[in-house]
Amino acid sequence: MTLKAITAFIMIINSAIVLGQYAEFSFDERIHKFEEVNEGTQLEHTFTFINKGKAPMVISKYDVECDCTKAVYPKEPILPGEKSEITITFDTTGKLGWQYRKIQLYANTKKTPYWIEIRVKVNND
Repeated sequence: MTLKAITAFIMIINSAIVLGQYAEFSFDERIHKFEEVNEGTQLEHTFTFINKGKAPMVISKYDVECDCTKAVYPKEPILPGEKSEITITFDTTGKLGWQYRKIQLYANTKKTPYWIEIRVKVNND
């Protein structure tokens, strides 16, 4: 990014904060349920969302319960009205039965953290 672009970005974010404007997640789905799988399967699902807020969205981090779950999210700001994606991977190695993984997303939204979730039943076959 050029110095001009960085300066413009900072001004936009500061203006949004001063005016009380926030970004807002709007997901197609917040909970994804996978089909039953055998233990050891690597799962992946992409959640699609739109920034329905009035400010550019900046996702700063995510939290999960264990290292078996990872999230890949956009590092660049998502402008109001823009569509984007978050991809979740889940390693079922060593897991049995129903697994529920809540992913907490931290961003410049009014409600933070915001969560999405994956669910799967893992068999020992």
